[in-house]
Amino acid sequence: MAESTAAGTGRSWTFLTNHAHVLLAIARDPTMRLRDVADSVGVTERAAQSIVADLEAGGYLQRARVGRRNHYTVNPAGRFRHPAEADQRVGALLALFTGDEPADPAARPD
Repeated sequence: MAESTAAGTGRSWTFLTNHAHVLLAIARDPTMRLRDVADSVGVTERAAQSIVADLEAGGYLQRARVGRRNHYTVNPAGRFRHPAEADQRVGALLALFTGDEPADPAARPD
């Protein structure tokens, strides 16, 4: 996770939110354990669990139990929540960071 420090403030920030980082981690490995997602994002396991619940409720993820593990399916057609980007689909962002083409043609920018 690349961080920058604002000049003279000591505050650090990133361009992507933890929600985006969790979604990207799961897109890269849909069978990743929440513990590993949390480690890769730099949050607690409880925070990762909360974020996954948010993403599921928002329709960005579906979770299925396979044996003792969860398997996640990412919805690339989901739209960004902020009004400034609401006309874009998350599949384009996922493709940018995973190197994959959007799986769904509807996920390509309009």
